[in-house]
Amino acid sequence: MADLIPPSMLPPAGAAAFLTAHGWGEALIEPLAGDASFRRYFRVMEGNRSAVLMDAPPPHEDCRPFVTMARWLEDAGFLAPAILALDEHQGLLLLSDLGDVRLRETVDQDSDEELVLYAQAVDLLIDLTRQPAGPVPPYDRAVLHREAALFVEWYCPAVGIDADMDSYRAAWDAVFDHAHAAEPVTVLRDYHAENLMLVGDDRRLGLLDFQDALAGHPAYDLVSLLQDARRDVDPAIETTMLDRYCAASKVGDDFLRAYHVLGAQRNAKIIGIFTRLWKRDGKSRYAGLCPRVWTYLERDLAQPVLAPVAAWFDTNVPADRRGDPLAIAPFVATSA
Repeated sequence: MADLIPPSMLPPAGAAAFLTAHGWGEALIEPLAGDASFRRYFRVMEGNRSAVLMDAPPPHEDCRPFVTMARWLEDAGFLAPAILALDEHQGLLLLSDLGDVRLRETVDQDSDEELVLYAQAVDLLIDLTRQPAGPVPPYDRAVLHREAALFVEWYCPAVGIDADMDSYRAAWDAVFDHAHAAEPVTVLRDYHAENLMLVGDDRRLGLLDFQDALAGHPAYDLVSLLQDARRDVDPAIETTMLDRYCAASKVGDDFLRAYHVLGAQRNAKIIGIFTRLWKRDGKSRYAGLCPRVWTYLERDLAQPVLAPVAAWFDTNVPADRRGDPLAIAPFVATSA
């Protein structure tokens, strides 16, 4: 039977010994999920207890930032998986189990829940900004540029565009002052409906996928939530939640300018990453998410603060080259 199970669904070679060493030797191991990285997850079950096994294999993954942030979040009063056992050499972690109830499926199944749960997610971000920034590197201008460049590096060649990186970088440089955080906060960087769990009868929000956290502008995680690459967020929900955040945090136009600049930067980056996942890693399903991200990107580019970047896109990326790169690429090849 083992021969019929795809290798990606099989536990890593050292899992059995790792679990045995930490008191889970009789546990059943079932695949949970993978993600856009090399990380994989399994649920381990023994009697009436369960935990989650994370496989973050070196050298592709470094589990130490996850461990640092999980402990920092817990110390700060947020709900993140507790580290039950750890083997850094193998990249194996045993984590507390936050269950299976994600915000994504909950709001998709019951639209009446959307406002309540998104408000809860926004309030968590407000609480996060009231903490000193965690022990993470800065989300500085160099990182913003490096991430934005992924669009030119991966998406443009995939759809037949030979784009000039220098002019692209100059356009972003003209707007990144608006994304500067005078008082940086912890930015989780992948804060969206598929990484938020509803835990327990009180449906407390549990946090996942925060190993890439940096110290930067508080608008970034709000963009991640409200311009979600994996599900459509109604513009009315986005506006309502932005108003909620701004009122509670007592921020105004400067924050909104940062929100749209970081929204455009994040969406351009994601389009590049999703194209890379298709072209380099063979994960073609991510290319199909790009049209949604383009919708968000064009909404941000319509803001006056982004005029230099919008002008670059208008000059370099025609309307018929904006969309699913997997669908556009054959058309470009045929018409060449």
